[in-house]
Amino acid sequence: MNKPSSAPWLKRIALATALGLLLTLAGYLFLGKTGLGKDDIYRFEGVAGPNEPSLVQPAVPTAWTQFDQGGKERLAILLTDPDSSWLGLAHGLKTIGVPFRITRDYRQAIQHKAILVYPTISGGSLEPEALRVLAEFARERGTLIGSHVVGGGMNELFGFEAAVAAKHTEIRFDTSQPLAAGFTDPKEIHIPVGNPARPDLLVGTYGYTNPRNPPLAVFEDGSAAVTQKTFAKGRAYALGMDLGFLLLKGYNNREEGIARSYVNDFEPSLDVLLRLVKNIYLEANPQAVTLSTVPAGKSLAVVISHDIDYTRSMKNAVSYAGFEKSQGIPATHFIQVKYIKDWNDDIFFNAQGVLYLKELQRLGVEIGSHSIAHSQSMDKFPIGTGTEQYPDYQPFVKKQLATENGTLLGELRVSKFLLDHFTPGSSVVSFRPGHLRNPYSMPQLLQATGYRYSSSVTANNSLTHLPFQLNYNRNVKSELEVFEFPVTVEDEASPKLGDRLGSAIALSKKISRYGGMFMVLIHTDVLDHKFEFERGFVEAVRPYSWFGSLREFGDWWSARNKVECDLEDNGRTISLMLPSTITGLTVSIPAGLQLASVTPAGLAATQVGKHIVLGSAKGPVKLLLQGGN
Repeated sequence: MNKPSSAPWLKRIALATALGLLLTLAGYLFLGKTGLGKDDIYRFEGVAGPNEPSLVQPAVPTAWTQFDQGGKERLAILLTDPDSSWLGLAHGLKTIGVPFRITRDYRQAIQHKAILVYPTISGGSLEPEALRVLAEFARERGTLIGSHVVGGGMNELFGFEAAVAAKHTEIRFDTSQPLAAGFTDPKEIHIPVGNPARPDLLVGTYGYTNPRNPPLAVFEDGSAAVTQKTFAKGRAYALGMDLGFLLLKGYNNREEGIARSYVNDFEPSLDVLLRLVKNIYLEANPQAVTLSTVPAGKSLAVVISHDIDYTRSMKNAVSYAGFEKSQGIPATHFIQVKYIKDWNDDIFFNAQGVLYLKELQRLGVEIGSHSIAHSQSMDKFPIGTGTEQYPDYQPFVKKQLATENGTLLGELRVSKFLLDHFTPGSSVVSFRPGHLRNPYSMPQLLQATGYRYSSSVTANNSLTHLPFQLNYNRNVKSELEVFEFPVTVEDEASPKLGDRLGSAIALSKKISRYGGMFMVLIHTDVLDHKFEFERGFVEAVRPYSWFGSLREFGDWWSARNKVECDLEDNGRTISLMLPSTITGLTVSIPAGLQLASVTPAGLAATQVGKHIVLGSAKGPVKLLLQGGN
């Protein structure tokens, strides 16, 4: 692909910059400026707010019963303990696109073709009749996945001698097994589940001894982590790890040193486990359909983001935005609303800064908040009152780890207010904290202040290259309508970003193999090598990538999160319920089937191989398939 000509956007940027300089004086006149101390706070004349308080709602536990719906072609989750980490499992299955239903009734579960019993199978968690019926199900007609099979006389069914409690640190997959054949990277074949340097924090697991058949995976001590046994008409798999608990370790940013690196590398541990469950589900139900993780049938979702947190960064951001507009790539610019001079830097959210902000809005980028203080101690800030207002909210960074008068609600609500005020017609919904400082209370505070999307962690620390839904206090009980989009590659590590283009492209190809997300973080403090990195990366990944701002991808992802998907007419009709408008929803179907018709008539739908891509849709949708056996 030839490099696009840069002359048109360079001319536009030059004109815009010249216009900004000419208008600077006018900006000072209409916005005003007064000093506080030694000009250490910038005051916009007549601007104060926000007026409405931000109310943090108490946690409301999510009920498993809200997932107790759907048809018999879904994966059934037989929940044996409602006080377990089942919510992590639910979020993970939604992320990977597997339709599921949660039930506590084994009689309901056996109506499905595949059952995952979670979090444990034992005589204490299931009555004898339930154990008998589940064993019959696995032998005679379906696929049974058992998590923590520790009793109930089920050892023979799952094909092992004993379940031995331990605290393992690694799972190793046997890629000669068809269900694990897609795990081709060394970091997919060996995945960490604990940090050997922190034995006090290791996750409890069960190693299965003397497996009757070659296991799909083993722990580092050689005991089976995932067993398998095939019967004439059914199958049984035993998982030695608590999948929901592990998922929440990553999703709640409590991975406690499990990750092999912090950022800029491949860390697909949770993705591998979810892909394994998906593979077992599709093996059990060959006519099943799943929801793809990337819009419009592409294999990689790319979000280009910028952190604007330095004196010269506002001006440089306009250059990046001009390039992005020329390429048709909506990017997200996270802007530090810096109206206070402190240890970190001088003021740059002032009259001139507002002119740059308006130019960014004109160029079509998404404006996100990057806090006010950009403090390295933000995760230690008090929550605040929810009544903080500009200009009275005055956080002051004294030194690297000392900030006075800062509150979490102040950082969130006041920055959003000012950005919204100076970009009429838009509303800030995306947030990234300075230095990715991410307190446990962040999810509910984001919701209380009107944010919907967060990019506050790295993909490596989260153990996943997919977005995920956040929980109250980053805990296990209460989900929120806020989603996290972790950072894949950033520009502060060595070597310099411009020298890491090749490794970033290679990483994108690894993630694209299973429909992951690639979040690029580039500070706009300089152009040169960072600018060239963005240009080269966009050109290289464009053939297989969907590009969008965080808001665009967030809107798509949150709408996809609500989609209900079922099969009717013996697998010939896909029934979708789309509560929110979504464009580019992609449904993966079995090979050999073709799209015959769509309801409602007139809805755009295109089939590319095993994928059906829908146009803009809302409400009930039916896809009639034909062909196959």
